[in-house]
Amino acid sequence: MRGGETDVFDLTDRVVVVTGAFGRLGRQFSVALAHRGARVAALDKAADCSRAADVFGDEHDRILPVQADVTRRSSLDSALDVVTTKLGVPHGLVNAAAIDSPPEASAAENGPFETYPESSWDRVMEVNVKGTLLCCQTIGARMAAAGRGSVVNVSSIYGLVSPDQRLYSHRREAGDAFFKPVAYSASKSALFNLTRYLATYWGDRNVRVNTVTFGGVFNQQDERFVAAYASRAPIGRMARADEYNGAIVFLLSDASSYMTGSNLVIDGGWTAW
Repeated sequence: MRGGETDVFDLTDRVVVVTGAFGRLGRQFSVALAHRGARVAALDKAADCSRAADVFGDEHDRILPVQADVTRRSSLDSALDVVTTKLGVPHGLVNAAAIDSPPEASAAENGPFETYPESSWDRVMEVNVKGTLLCCQTIGARMAAAGRGSVVNVSSIYGLVSPDQRLYSHRREAGDAFFKPVAYSASKSALFNLTRYLATYWGDRNVRVNTVTFGGVFNQQDERFVAAYASRAPIGRMARADEYNGAIVFLLSDASSYMTGSNLVIDGGWTAW
């Protein structure tokens, strides 16, 4: 950098909590933030200090695994006590913890909307919506009390637009009554107005709250699904797992200091059609 200039993307010594940090995207976010200088608290039900080096690689020394269940306030309170004692009051929160019905789930769970199980709806909503709410109430509130912070809620294109059920037609043609279930879409839609609510609620306490909306990530899915997805995306492919890191760094850094209540869409053009 030239004399007098500062790096607006620098996160040196800022404490950032990432939920779902041992998941596919959560670990990417954690490493990217640590690489920018942040001290990361990696919250996850599966958090394990003995696995940190394997999960987070060279940046593991700047990442503190903390076991927590985002659906239980008492668990989050205990986790926050650990974070503040070892790292300090958080400057940022990335709500990445989420679940969906896996492709290999039961026929009832991935079947027609008319028979979608209530229990499946409740389970997805509890993690994706209630879990995000509780993290904001505990960790976000601590940042608001400190008079600064940035919250990033991770949504999906399937919260912004309806799933394109044609992507799964190959399964139905093979005799499998498969439809992308409703709960994930509804849960991710809920985050947009949670974000707007908190952006206005905490605006006078210098806490910014934004949503990121991501497209599908390649993860060795069925080649017929991948081909169908790629043909539907203007950029012609699914995302790599590391292609969303820049958005997370941006929203937690001073580069986005005047941005709140917004939704940053990074989807390879999926929602541009």
